[in-house]
Amino acid sequence: MTAEIICVGTELLLGDIINSNAQYLAQQLAKLGIPHYYQTVVGDNSERLKQVIEIATQRAQILIFTGGLGPTPDDLTCETIAAFFNSPLVESPEVIEEITRKYAQRGRVMTPSNRKQALIPKGAEILPNPTGTAPGIIWQPRTGLTILTFPGVPSEMQRMWEDTAIPYLKSQGWGQEIIYSRMLRFWGISESALAEKVGAYLNLPNPTVAPYAAKGEVKLRVSAKAATDVQARELIAPVEQQIKDIAGLDYYGADDDTLASVVGELLRSAGQTLSVAESCTGGGLGQMLTEISGSSEYFWGGVISYDNSVKERILGVKSEDLAKFGAVSSTVAEQMAVGVRSHLATTWGLSITGIAGPTGGTETKPVGLVYIGLAGLNKEVESFEYRFGAMRGRSLIRHISACTALDNLRRKLLRICSSTT
Repeated sequence: MTAEIICVGTELLLGDIINSNAQYLAQQLAKLGIPHYYQTVVGDNSERLKQVIEIATQRAQILIFTGGLGPTPDDLTCETIAAFFNSPLVESPEVIEEITRKYAQRGRVMTPSNRKQALIPKGAEILPNPTGTAPGIIWQPRTGLTILTFPGVPSEMQRMWEDTAIPYLKSQGWGQEIIYSRMLRFWGISESALAEKVGAYLNLPNPTVAPYAAKGEVKLRVSAKAATDVQARELIAPVEQQIKDIAGLDYYGADDDTLASVVGELLRSAGQTLSVAESCTGGGLGQMLTEISGSSEYFWGGVISYDNSVKERILGVKSEDLAKFGAVSSTVAEQMAVGVRSHLATTWGLSITGIAGPTGGTETKPVGLVYIGLAGLNKEVESFEYRFGAMRGRSLIRHISACTALDNLRRKLLRICSSTT
C-alpha cells in the first residue's frame, strides 16, 4: 500500500512559496509506516491535473492533494478530481452552514463565491477544516483507491491531518507499522569517502541506510520499519553504533545536533570557556554559538577583526607579520587566536581568517583559502589551512569556515578527553 503526494498551485511552480506541505506529509507518512515513492507539483490547470491523477492512480492507492480548494476560479482541485472520475458535484448544506458560521464569527457575510467550497463529489465524506473555510474530502471513487484533499495553507492542512486524516487511515488498517529514522551527522569527510567506509550498510533491507550531503556536511539516515518506536530503535541501535565506530571522529552527532551545540556541551562538561576572533566570517561563528540556548555559560564573546588595524590594536597581531605574511596566513590566524583568548581570559581562543570572495584572491592566495587558529591549554597554539575553492561561493565558504573551526575545536576537546580517561 503506497501513497502519493500531489501539491497543486502555480505559485509552487514559480517558486513564490516553499513547498513545506510536501515535507510535512512525507514525514507524517513515514511515522505511519505508509511508503510513498512519488511527489508531484502541478499548476492550477485542470487538464494537467487530470494527467497527474491518471499517472498517480496507476502507482499508488492513497492520493493526498494539497492546494486548490479555495473560492476563486483558479481553485480547481475538487472539481477536477470529480470530473476525472465522472462524478457529479453536490452542494453540502453542512459545509454551507459551517462557512456561514465562521464568517459570522468574524463579523462578515459569506460571499457567493464561497459556495464553491461546499461542492464535493457525490459519495465523498467531508474532511473538516476547524480553522479555515475550505474543507477537504475523503473519498473512495473506486475499490482500492482513497483520495484525501487538504487546503494549501500549512497550518490548516496540518490540523486537518492530525485531527481527522490520521485516525481515518488507522481505522482503515493503514499505519499499523511506523518508520523511525535517525540522522547521523559527519564533518570533515566527503560523501563518497564515507560511502566507501560504510558501503556494506547501504544495501541493508531493514534498517536502511542512505547518504546525504549539503553545505559541507554529510549525513546518513538510518531508518527502520517496525510495529513500535521501541522495536525500530532496537533495529537501528547496533547499526548506528557500528557506523560510529567506523567513522571515528568524523561523526559528530545525530538528529538535531549541530557542531555548535556539540562543542558547547563539551565545553560545558569540561567547565571551559571559549572566545572567537573572526575576519572573513564576519560574526558567523559567534552567531552559530549564540544560537544555542545557555551558550553564555561557556561562550564569552568575540572580535570581528575585518580591518588589519583591529587585528593589531585589539588582538595584538604584529604589524611586521601582517606585512610579511599577510592577513590570510597561519601566523596571523595563530596570533588572532592567542590575542582573543588573552583579551577575554577564556580557556580557548578560536580564530578564522581567509578570502571568501568573490574578489580578493590571487594566484598564491586564491578565493577559498582559509586559516583557522586555535589557542588553548598550556599556551599551546596551532593553525590549520583549508582551500575550499572559489566555486563554492562567498556565503558557503563563510559557512563552511565557521563549521570547520568548530569541528577543529571539537576534535581537540575529544582527544583531550580520551587521553585523560
